[in-house]
Amino acid sequence: MQIPLTTPVRCSQCPIRHRAVCAKCDEDELALLESMKTYRRFEAGDTVLWRGEELEYVASVVEGVAALSKTMEDGRTQMVGLLLPSDFIGRPGRREIEFDVTATTDLTLCCFKRAPFEALVEETPHVAQRLMELALDELDAARDWMLLLGRKTAREKIATFIEMLVRRAHFDGTQGIRQDLPMTRDQIANYLGLTLETVSRQLNALKKEGVLAFPDRRHFEVLDLAALQDATGDDADGGMIS
Repeated sequence: MQIPLTTPVRCSQCPIRHRAVCAKCDEDELALLESMKTYRRFEAGDTVLWRGEELEYVASVVEGVAALSKTMEDGRTQMVGLLLPSDFIGRPGRREIEFDVTATTDLTLCCFKRAPFEALVEETPHVAQRLMELALDELDAARDWMLLLGRKTAREKIATFIEMLVRRAHFDGTQGIRQDLPMTRDQIANYLGLTLETVSRQLNALKKEGVLAFPDRRHFEVLDLAALQDATGDDADGGMIS
C-alpha cells in the first residue's frame, strides 16, 4: 500500500543529497529538480513496480531498501539486486522496467515524472554525468555479485553481504554502531543462493566469534570490522585471496 508522505524534505536537507542523482547539481539545477519531484512511501512487502510495467516516473531511494527480482515461467523467483539509499530506479530512454521492484523495508522514494526528467538530463550535464556514474557503480556491483555467487563460500557470501551493508551505510569503518538488517534471513538466503539453515548457521558463527552482535532479528552491530573484512575472502585490493 502506498503511503502519502506528510513531511516533504527539501533537496538541501535530503539525507542522500551528496550521493544521489542530484549530487553534482548547483543551486539552479536543484531548484529545477525541487519543482518536479514528489515523494512516495511504501510499506515493507509492497510491490513498487512490476516487470514490464510502463515507467511513469524514475526515482531515487531516500530511505529503506528495495529488492530487484525476476520470476521465471515456472514461478521460480530470483532476487538479482538490492536498491539502497541513493540508488536510482529507471533509465532515461526506457519506457518499461526490467525487474520487479519490491520494498523489503518501509521505503521512501524521491520521484520525478519520466518525460520531464529525460528533458532535464538532455539539458543538464551535471545530472547526466551523475547518472553515468551511478550506472557504472551498478555495473561494478553486478560483477561483484557474479563473483559472490560463482566462487565464494557460504561464509564469504554472508560476510560480503554484511560488509556491503556497512560500507553503503557510510559509517567509515566505525564499529559497534547498531545498523538495520533490511532483509529477513529467508530473503538473504534467496539473494545469496543459500538455504535458510545455512544463513542462520553462518550468522550464528560470526556472532559466536565476536565479529557480529544481534540486538534483535532486524538489527546488527559489527564488533570486529577487520575480522569481517577477512571473512569476505577479498584481499586488500578487492580481489579474491588465492
